[in-house]
Amino acid sequence: MESSRLFELNGKMPPLKNAIPIAAQHLVSMIVGCVTPAIIISSVAGLDEKVSIVLIQSSLVLAAISTLLQLFGVTKYCGARLPVIVGVSFAYLSVMIEISTTFGLEYVFGAQLIGGIVAILFGIASKKLNKFFPPLITGTVVFTIGLSLYPTAITYMAGGSGNPNFGSLTNWGIAIFTLIIVTTLNHYGKGMLKLASILIGIICGYIVSLFFGLVDFSAISRSEIIAPLRVVPFGIKFEISSIITMSILFVINSVQAIGDFNATTMGGLDREPTSDEIRGGIICFGVSNVLSAIFGGLPNATYSQNVGIVSTTKVVNKRVLSLCGIFLLVAGLIPNFSAFLTTIPQCVLGGATVSVFASIAMTGMKLVATEDMNYRNTSIVGLSAALGMGINLVKESLAQFPSWVTMVFGSSPVIIAALVAIVLNIILPKELK
Repeated sequence: MESSRLFELNGKMPPLKNAIPIAAQHLVSMIVGCVTPAIIISSVAGLDEKVSIVLIQSSLVLAAISTLLQLFGVTKYCGARLPVIVGVSFAYLSVMIEISTTFGLEYVFGAQLIGGIVAILFGIASKKLNKFFPPLITGTVVFTIGLSLYPTAITYMAGGSGNPNFGSLTNWGIAIFTLIIVTTLNHYGKGMLKLASILIGIICGYIVSLFFGLVDFSAISRSEIIAPLRVVPFGIKFEISSIITMSILFVINSVQAIGDFNATTMGGLDREPTSDEIRGGIICFGVSNVLSAIFGGLPNATYSQNVGIVSTTKVVNKRVLSLCGIFLLVAGLIPNFSAFLTTIPQCVLGGATVSVFASIAMTGMKLVATEDMNYRNTSIVGLSAALGMGINLVKESLAQFPSWVTMVFGSSPVIIAALVAIVLNIILPKELK
């Protein structure tokens, strides 16, 4: 039967009536996560509406290109050739906010360019380096990433920085309404209602916002119909502390990608990924981020929610998933679509994304829980998160250190948490079972 092609990794394209619903399912589960970081960065970096549209557009197009690269590969060394979807990652958000507000958006892309090269090198040496990043370490880092994003979500729920009505009852009411919709669908919805819960929550919050006059459509009328991708649209500059910070995150996300590759093959193909698939996937992760830096797309990574869809549906046909990449590409080349996304009120985004950030933290906890929670391991997790979050919340504690120290270790709790976890895991004696 033609529909059986859905379950063949390298099978021919099945009938579109079977392929499009699966591709749409992948699209709705990741589109919000793909565009929201760009909207947030545009706001904190003070970009005007035209530049904001370019940032969203570039991020969508590069997510599409990165997805297609992972699915089909370029040469035998680049690309996992597994059924994975790639999009802009929230993991870099807190660091990007710090870099863009302290130095400028162009330094984000400079750090991303070097970070991509670091990921390529990590992919080449992945077999030797992977032992330093067991689930205990990656889980601690992912948990800290989730915690670090909570202030961003709360700021948005209150209306966003610089909003004259920041903290108003209207902003909080719409944010909580959006959160209730998302949470209800997550727990009581089934099928597409559950998968598209965040998207539906944003739509409902958006409609309510219209009645309160919080939506401005002027950006749509001023945008182009179709616009090509631009080379270095925001500039690229380099600053050492930003590079160090971002490079550490790229190593951590390389390890996280290995987890996604494992989950994809185990859930969809009933096997573990080969060493060549892991190496090719991480190298492609680095290459796609180098390309993203050059063409103005924010840092991307494999999407775990799409891995979950593959594991649930068992649909592994790469050509079916490539339709999702094509949809992203078309959306990115139409600035009117990107302009429309900029009209979403920040309180709506906050209400929708706070649950995303919570799930990131809990994903970290699930990874940690795969290890024995003995005194040694709980010490590693507790001390790493405590020092990372504590120093980040009290940045003035580093006031007597050189400025680069403040930038590297004060910009994000993730860096300190990662370094402390890695060092403690090496030096603390393992407990006998």
